[in-house]
Amino acid sequence: MAARTSPTERQKRLGSELRRMRTSADITAETAAGLLGMDRGKISNIEAGTRPISAERLRTLALNCACTNERYVDGLVEMAQPSGRGWWERYRGTLPPGLLDIAELEGYALRMRAAYSMHIPGLLQTSDHALALFRVVVPQLPEREVALRLAHRVERQDVLDGDAPPPYTGIVHEAALRMQFGGRSVARAQLDHLLKRSEQANVTLLVIPFEAGAFPGAGQTVLYAEGPVPQLDTVQIDNSHGPLFVHSDTQLAKYQAHLDWMEGIALPPGESRDFIHNIARQL
Repeated sequence: MAARTSPTERQKRLGSELRRMRTSADITAETAAGLLGMDRGKISNIEAGTRPISAERLRTLALNCACTNERYVDGLVEMAQPSGRGWWERYRGTLPPGLLDIAELEGYALRMRAAYSMHIPGLLQTSDHALALFRVVVPQLPEREVALRLAHRVERQDVLDGDAPPPYTGIVHEAALRMQFGGRSVARAQLDHLLKRSEQANVTLLVIPFEAGAFPGAGQTVLYAEGPVPQLDTVQIDNSHGPLFVHSDTQLAKYQAHLDWMEGIALPPGESRDFIHNIARQL
């Protein structure tokens, strides 16, 4: 199998999980190489995500590491399947890799929870709202780049539709609802779109009003994507330099607690819809 030069976040995550499995079992890279019939350098490349591993070799490694969690191993095998099948691959080489990593994370998530304080969740944005955001990026994006990002954003949203879409909980602060990105008419249409999306069986929309007060992670954008087992969950955080992906046990527990806190102070779904409707009427 040929080595990769630029592994995706999912490929790097697989490598880190295999490294953790090996080191937890006190197996050296040299021993693992002997078990799998390859040289030590290839083990390092596999654990860096730059070289693929077959399902057979992965299961051999898991067996020798005494990993008995079958769902976890099956999840790793799924992650090891050849990439290039996702729709986001059409944008490779034209958009930043981090944007494609977000789409891939969402595409494989079994359940998603997202919290936004100043923005509408990307999966719930209208095209006009997204366009208004892309046109205030510094440095300013060329129109071709804006068009590509908009097409990618719209295509990402298809994950919430289809025959078996994943459950999605979006927690949105009142501040985000009152932002008039693109002007009043765009903002009103965005709120109407949120109301329509909230009627989907797989979408739960919760609003945190100003009066709810302080909460952990205020101002941060968080996406918690659940994998086939809790060990394969991932948190994606937005920052000015691009998306950040974290998945250590400590970080996962931290952001689960953040989201639980925010859900606890948010309005229930019905009251959240009424709240959004009232803001829309004021525009």
